[in-house]
Amino acid sequence: MEPILKICNIGFRYGDKQVLDDISLDLYPGEIIGILGPNGSGKSTLLRLMDGVLAPQRGELEINGKPYDRLSRKELAREAAMVSQEQHFRFSFSCIEVVMMGRFPHLKAMQFENKNDLTVAMDALRSTHALEFAERSIHDLSGGERQRVLIARALAQEPRVMLLDEPTSFLDLKFKREVFRLVSSLSKEKGLAVVIVSHDIDLVSQYCNRVILLKNGSVYRTGTPEEVITSKNIEDVYECPVLVDQNPLSGRPRVSVR
Repeated sequence: MEPILKICNIGFRYGDKQVLDDISLDLYPGEIIGILGPNGSGKSTLLRLMDGVLAPQRGELEINGKPYDRLSRKELAREAAMVSQEQHFRFSFSCIEVVMMGRFPHLKAMQFENKNDLTVAMDALRSTHALEFAERSIHDLSGGERQRVLIARALAQEPRVMLLDEPTSFLDLKFKREVFRLVSSLSKEKGLAVVIVSHDIDLVSQYCNRVILLKNGSVYRTGTPEEVITSKNIEDVYECPVLVDQNPLSGRPRVSVR
């Protein structure tokens, strides 16, 4: 199987500060990769590079066999969709209006959405179990409900890759689990390749196929959750004493702060 996203030896800096150094990654359809690391380790910057919002100063990115620097913003948005951290809407858009925004990459200049665009948007709401919110204001939803709508908007782009930046920030435990379960289900059903940046180590352990652990802008470890989420690795990167044992239900690594 060919990777859908290839990152080759990329480097990025803000001014004199090296934020990412020599990062390489292959992402495959149907795979979920979790990116872990403390604040300032380069996680969100790496995701913005994958989204094409930033351009690397060194190295190359390819998606579906096409170099990023040869794709327009609309072309890239048809391949990769970003679900950013908590978003604030100035106007009281209905949820279906929010999801229809995801159809923008498929519209020509001055073109309005048609019946097919509405069908795609409604299907996206259905896939995220958010169809009941279609006519409600985005302002009237809880954090977990809003996150489902934002994921539906990303799905409406009909991407091959979905990028999620801290998708469970500010959510309670129930909705954190719900978001990860939803993303896992969508990845399996639609063959989506997914990258999740998160501070929720245990949820990344439970739902991701592979984990990348960043430290000071470099890859410290990469591999399965069992290979990466160990006491030594977490303590070395987060500088905090932890106990890592097995979740008795899943057998995946579980982290407790000592």
